Amino acid sequence: MSGVLQAASLRLMAFSKASNLGLITLRSFSVSPSLAQKKECKVLIVGGGSGGCALAAKLSSKLGKNKVIVVDPADKHYYQPMFTLIGGGMKTVEQSYKPMAQVLPKNIEWIKEKAQHFDPNNNTVTTASGQEIKYDMLLLAAGLQLNYNKIPGLLDALAIPNGKVCSIYSPLYVDRTYDCLRNITEGNAIFTFPSSPVKCPGAPQKIVYISEHYFRKMNKRNKINVTYNTALPVIFGVKHYADALWPIVKKRKIQVNTRRNLIEIKPENDVAIFENLDKPEEKFEEKYSMLHVVPPMSTPTELANCKELVNETGFVDVNKDTMQHVRYQNVFAIGDCSSSPNSKTAAAAAAQSPVVFKNMMAVMKGKSCDKVYDGYASCPLVTGYKTCILAEFDYNLNPLETFPVPQNKERYSMFYMKKDMMPLLYWHVMLNGYWNGPALMRNMLSVFKFGKN
Repeated sequence: MSGVLQAASLRLMAFSKASNLGLITLRSFSVSPSLAQKKECKVLIVGGGSGGCALAAKLSSKLGKNKVIVVDPADKHYYQPMFTLIGGGMKTVEQSYKPMAQVLPKNIEWIKEKAQHFDPNNNTVTTASGQEIKYDMLLLAAGLQLNYNKIPGLLDALAIPNGKVCSIYSPLYVDRTYDCLRNITEGNAIFTFPSSPVKCPGAPQKIVYISEHYFRKMNKRNKINVTYNTALPVIFGVKHYADALWPIVKKRKIQVNTRRNLIEIKPENDVAIFENLDKPEEKFEEKYSMLHVVPPMSTPTELANCKELVNETGFVDVNKDTMQHVRYQNVFAIGDCSSSPNSKTAAAAAAQSPVVFKNMMAVMKGKSCDKVYDGYASCPLVTGYKTCILAEFDYNLNPLETFPVPQNKERYSMFYMKKDMMPLLYWHVMLNGYWNGPALMRNMLSVFKFGKN
């Protein structure tokens, strides 16, 4: 009897919380582990991020109520592209998130737990509490995990109140970045890019440009050396935009060191240790007054442990054109956790969403996948407090631009779109399943592109 009373109490608490959020059902709250039952669903989505939410909206709208289950333990859904702006003091953390219960579709079931074990041979996923979920179709939208612990000394440095080390990649630390900008008066401001895949690979250098501009605005730039140490061999992977960025860093006296990877921090001495990736025996110790760190990233450990689903690098092994798993026809992936060799951005997930949706529906009907993702990704390269280069490109790293103007130039219009328009598009259109990327807009505007250079 006590177990029943406990379960009733938990359900009452969930109802109270749901009422405060303006919800009227209990389906968005996890089942007490003591009452966990085996579940079955038409589609199971692991991950409630950008791609997971968008596909949950599309699929549940088509399949009907309670045909889709989303597994995600998070209370909050963050619009992560805003983190760079938060680091520069242009937005706040409070503006960057909404309750997960508010952004998930109302006609799905949300299991507020972590997916712990994957068994694609038996079409099941088991949650952290031991609940087994059997699916007809599986969509993996698990994103990337931040491995701050992989750099010795980093977590210790981030734990120092009012410290000199910061990172825009986590809501736990993003506010420290603006604090560091305000606190530094002289010395070395060092920014990093790790030797691993990262989400939004333009963000590590966006915060460099924003910081350098801030130092100039505060009349302290002449006392601060700005350095960008990137593990990449280039400043940006798309030559069309890299050629536009090199003159910017030269004009603004930003030192760029390629193939230089952060391997350790000694916070007690304010020293960062880097290695030359081309000559690993070559190490560099650099003193910092401010250090912005982008952590190494990987797919979630639980997913990477399922060798049937992932490739040798731990990413979901999919056909890059159809986003269907190469071995399991009823498994698809979207967003950062997939092995598709596109830039890991929210824009990429938006462009993938109609392809994944239509191909999943085709498989459900016994047909083959015929929709193709072209690798589209977008990276609004914010270069200061009022300028932005809007990079858009495909799998082949060729420009795939939307607007009838040269996008490899700094523009206020692109900055305004990044800062004020894209968040609205994300919250109200993409997460509701209505935004499929700018392909349609690009086609409509193509008539104006004659003579563009």
